[in-house]
Formats: sequence, C-alpha cells, structure tokens
Amino acid sequence: MSERTLLFTPGPLTTSATVKAAMQRDFGSRDARFIAIIAEIRQQLVTLGTERPDLWTCVLMQGSGTFGVEGTLGTIVPREGTLLVAQNGAYGRRLIDLAQRIGIATQSLVWPENAQVDPHVIDAHLAQHPEIDVVACVHSETTSGIVNPIAEVGAVVKKHGKLLIADAMSSFGGVPLDLDAANIDALVSSSNKCIEGVPGFSFVLVRRALLDACAGRARSVSLDVYAQGQELDRSGQFRFTPPTQVLAAFHQALAELREEGGIAVRNARYLRNRSTLLRGLEQLGLKTWLPPELQGPIITSVCYPDDPRFDFPAFYEALAARGFTLYPGKVSQANCFRVGTIGQLFPADFVALTAAMREVLHAQGIATP
Repeated sequence: MSERTLLFTPGPLTTSATVKAAMQRDFGSRDARFIAIIAEIRQQLVTLGTERPDLWTCVLMQGSGTFGVEGTLGTIVPREGTLLVAQNGAYGRRLIDLAQRIGIATQSLVWPENAQVDPHVIDAHLAQHPEIDVVACVHSETTSGIVNPIAEVGAVVKKHGKLLIADAMSSFGGVPLDLDAANIDALVSSSNKCIEGVPGFSFVLVRRALLDACAGRARSVSLDVYAQGQELDRSGQFRFTPPTQVLAAFHQALAELREEGGIAVRNARYLRNRSTLLRGLEQLGLKTWLPPELQGPIITSVCYPDDPRFDFPAFYEALAARGFTLYPGKVSQANCFRVGTIGQLFPADFVALTAAMREVLHAQGIATP
C-alpha cells in the first residue's frame, strides 16, 4: 500500500500540507481570534462571488453540502410556495428529494444525464406555471461531469420574476462565476471542494435583502439559514458548536487560493488537469461518457472497457494500493467510473495515474494501444 494517497474525487479531495497543518491548533468557539477567522471567511467568500459585497451575505452552516442545500431550500422557499427543480443527474434528484421531504410543493424538469439543462424549456415552463416561486439548478452536475448554463438559466428566471438557487457544490472557487451577472439569488457550496479545504461545513451566499425577508420561514431549527445569519451578524458566532479546526483549515485554503492567483488561475490548472487526463485516457483506449464539448473541469465519467475481464472493484483496489483513489460511477445509463480533476492535483499526477491504470489493465489481461 502506498503511503501517499491522491484523491481523484470531487471531494473530499487532496489538500495541501499547510491546510492540514492548520487543523493542529485548538480554538475555543468564543475566542476572539476564532471569531475573527469566521468574519474573514465570510467576507472573503462574498468577494469571490460578487463585486457588490454590500448586497450579499455569507452564512456558514455546520455539516456537509447537502445540509446547506436542505437548509437553503427550507429557508428560502416560502411556506406556501412552489419550487421548480431543473435536473439532469443524481444531485438534481437529491434537490427534489430534499424539498419534498420537508414539505415543499415541487415540480421538476428532467433532461438526460448527458445533456445540459435547457433554459428555453425552463422559460416555457415558467410561462405556463406562474405559481412557481423559486427555481433550483445544479451548476456542476458531478453525476456525469457536465456543467449547466447557470447564467442563461438565471436570465430566464429573472425574466419571470422568480428566485434562483444554485447548487454550486463542486464548482464554486474552481469555475469563474459572478453571482450578479448570473442572476443567482442564493448559492450553496461546501468547504471540501474547489476552495480545497476539508469536510465539515457548507456555506450559503445569499442576497441580503432576500435573507432578511425569510424570518420564521425555515422548516428546521438547526438548518435555519436566516437564524444562523442573524447570529453570525450579531455575535460573529455559530448558534451551535462550530467545526473549529475545519474552519481554520478553510481559512488557510482561502489564503492559498489567493496565492495561486484566484479562481481564474485555479480554473486554468483544473483545465490542464482535465486535458492531461483526457490525453492519457485516449492513449489507453478508454472513452469518456460525455462528448468533449460538454465535459466540465471538475470530474470526468469514464466508460468501462468493453472487455468482460474488466473488474472495477479489483481495478479500484489495485490503484488504491498504488496511492490513487478514484470515484465509482453514478451515471444511471452506463457503466462508468469517475476521475476528479480538482484539489491539490497537477498535470503530472494525471500522467502518473494513467500510467498506473495501464499497469492494472494489463494485469487484468486487458490490452491497451
């Protein structure tokens, strides 16, 4: 077993040694330095998303990204309101499951997992259904690796006077996005994605005027984004015990994002990772499930080799023993595995990965070009 493990996943992902080291200091949740870290994180996340920080706020929520999504849906959608979900993968389906479980009237538009959501279809549906209050859409759908045209969706939603919630879990910080230009009203992401922190909290970037109108609307006590935002504004503290070491690591990760040159530079590295991976897969005779023009820079779905000897569990374990951790497939229409291209990974890591894939395929008796 290799002592060094690289995570080719969409999160948790490979982090820098300095991000890991930031977790080695203990903080009291009411320490002045820790409260300052929270304030800095909130301010820096807002400025990553908008050039109008006065109109926005950032609410940090304990738990994974799914906790943040559920809290946002339950807080933003009016009690008697209706939600429309545009979905083309498992995480769009999760939006529907979350909303329905907490009693939100929900409609959905569904596209194949290898097709982007279509703003024109959303436009026509909103014209026919004036009862809809809020639209939700996944920006980077890691089921397949496709990136949806969130700005075009936002333009249609604004045209109809509705609100847009963007699940940007695996894209924020790694794909350039201006919240105002995209007409997004609330965006949800988490600590262990493109900012390259570790798991433990999610965050919501939301128009301040919108959140101020959500008092008493939440369907949950612990997932009340409005109440959490009020407490963060009032005291600088979480309402319930915060993940102190995780926040310290994220604070360091934000500093490293700035040192790298910001989101555009990080996006360029992720794109180089993806192109290196795609070249390596082509040299192995492996095909991607999405066509290149739809393939985002976050994660790639790779079709199983057309050979009965291919054994994915054994393939996975053999690569893991060499220090390379992949992600099982989530596409419902094809047998695939997934390779993430985010985190503290660089093109040389993908050269090494595909070389190891070649070794493992040969060990399974599968010829490569």
